[in-house]
Amino acid sequence: MAQSIYITSAEGHSGKSTIALGVLDTLSRKSPRVGVFRAIARSTEERDYVLEMLLDHDGVDLGYDECIGVTYDEVRADPEAALGRIVERYKAVEAQCDAVVIVGSDYTDVGSPAELGYNARIAANLGAPVLVVLAGQHADGERDSAALSPEQVGHLATLALGEITHERAGIFAVVVNRADPARLDETVAAVRAVPAASGDIGVWAIPEDAYLVAPSVGDVARSLGATLVKGDEALLEREVLHVVVAGMSLNNVLPRLEDAAILAVAADRTEVLLAALLANASGTFPSLSGIVLYGPFELPDPVERLIDGLDSNLPILATDQGTYETVRGIMSARGRLAAHSQRRYDTALALFDQHVDTDDLLRRIGLASSDVVTPLMFQYRLIERARRDRRRIVLPEGGDDRILRAAATALARGIADITILGEPIEVRSRALELGLDIQAAEVLSPFDAVHVDKFAREYERLRAHKGVTFRQAADTVTDVSYFGTLMVHLGLADGMVSGAAHTTAHTIRPAFEIIKTKPGVDVVSSVFLMALADRVLVYGDCAVIPDPTAPQLADIAVSSAATAAQFGIDPRIAMLSYSTGESGSGADVEKVREATALVRERASDLLVEGPIQYDAATDAAVAATKMPGSDVAGRATVFVFPDLNTGNNTYKAVQRSAGAVAMGPVLQGLNKPINDLSRGALVEDIVNTIAITAIQAQNAGAEEASA
Repeated sequence: MAQSIYITSAEGHSGKSTIALGVLDTLSRKSPRVGVFRAIARSTEERDYVLEMLLDHDGVDLGYDECIGVTYDEVRADPEAALGRIVERYKAVEAQCDAVVIVGSDYTDVGSPAELGYNARIAANLGAPVLVVLAGQHADGERDSAALSPEQVGHLATLALGEITHERAGIFAVVVNRADPARLDETVAAVRAVPAASGDIGVWAIPEDAYLVAPSVGDVARSLGATLVKGDEALLEREVLHVVVAGMSLNNVLPRLEDAAILAVAADRTEVLLAALLANASGTFPSLSGIVLYGPFELPDPVERLIDGLDSNLPILATDQGTYETVRGIMSARGRLAAHSQRRYDTALALFDQHVDTDDLLRRIGLASSDVVTPLMFQYRLIERARRDRRRIVLPEGGDDRILRAAATALARGIADITILGEPIEVRSRALELGLDIQAAEVLSPFDAVHVDKFAREYERLRAHKGVTFRQAADTVTDVSYFGTLMVHLGLADGMVSGAAHTTAHTIRPAFEIIKTKPGVDVVSSVFLMALADRVLVYGDCAVIPDPTAPQLADIAVSSAATAAQFGIDPRIAMLSYSTGESGSGADVEKVREATALVRERASDLLVEGPIQYDAATDAAVAATKMPGSDVAGRATVFVFPDLNTGNNTYKAVQRSAGAVAMGPVLQGLNKPINDLSRGALVEDIVNTIAITAIQAQNAGAEEASA
């Protein structure tokens, strides 16, 4: 039977979905089969955005329809029949999972005072302990409502926990969400003082965060029924922290602009509209989230052409409503935590990790650890290891939106400290447009005079044997790949991740010239960490050396084994060929045979087998026939391909046909970590590579310390 947890709240607007996401994310780190279940949904006609967000999580593999119990209409029509239906539907989900996050009702306008009690009855009938979410703010429908005092939270906890225990549901934990940041410890103490919370239950408080509760420009558009008439649709996800109504002269409007504000402008005040767009683009005024044009007026054609000529990305919404209705609609817009809102998603997970003891949470749930390692579980392990000893990673491609998004996630999740190369005003302005928080990142221009002078002198010294002059060096080091590599070389960063917008050669050539190889390593090579459905394998070399010699193959094998060990993979090396053991001959087979002998000579402690075919390396039944008694055959974890053609095609075939997550290429053999990205890399790929690079930097630091 699956371990389950029922998440409910005592009232609306508590941020229950934030807590559900945090719990789901925590469970996904330990279990390969985590499910979600929405006990009561608003309706079957409109899809439930909370359930959709949770189903979007990488750790969940369930369909939308199977994860819904009943609707509010069904509960009102016959509460007992609805309860039976919920239990029946839940059991079908439970049978497919090791753990299930059950989300209670939302206290919408169709809710009732007895709603908490009914949620408790559901939990009791499902045998699921309850995690109660208490709102740390007054739920009066206003976004800027005041925080509750610890005493008020304690009173709310007394009522809520009493209602739940009355229905004989077990209480698992209490989370006070949106609590007063200055009084978190007092708030936790006030809840613990409640008799129903005095036993062995978890009590945590998560502070209010302006960005989590703020509506996006898209939320404002939905609240107003407004349409996007100009600007970038992708920027509709930017949060709105302030509202400015341009009901005065231009001279008085401009000083009142605020960062992340939405500006409401009467559609016939085109001079204010144009001035606001110019102010937003100037860099000398705060960065707006968007503009709302209100009133039944069309933009004149000359004004439209002028706006188009400004080439502004700022979203401009239009509504026919008047001033009062427009302002009321903006103020009533509410933010929704959704998977496509990266800043909110990252912030929600970061706050949960920072303020909830996730180890204690897992202990209380009693979820057994699994020997299976899914791609998501492996990614979490990477992130956890990177967090333990944070390193600084330089990202040279600050002009790429994917890099900015990955940097924001890495910073929010505490994976690494980040330096981004690019012109600071341009990089930070674009991040603001995208609604990303990169304030904690260092943004450095590759043309910064002080750094260019320092780097040019070092590069001139390193390449003096090639006749490089200072002037040539000064031109070279302004290239972002050289600039970033020199930062790593001189200790200004611990590693570099590049390649989203540059070729592999452009990324790694500076490393060959500047970073150089480790002692005892002859060649720089690469591996992919291949996260299959239930385990992680290492493939090398799939990206760097086209046709390695036998000594180079041996070098790749030894380096790949070391990389595997760095990431917690017990190395058992298969030296791949088209024949197994002594069954074949030919130049290609002999190369692999020689390389295998060299590995045994250089690193006698490593388990290695070769030449061996892929099936004999992975399948125990085939191994028993082709190579009985081998410690590697049928159990290989490190696969060394005879050439780049074979390796590159194989990793892509496995990635596409088996649904494996390919992380890499991870460069190995360098003195300090430099890693290349595919130019088609997704944001998730970049985040993974940042974590991998940070772990390599940790290991490099440990090696230096022990030398």
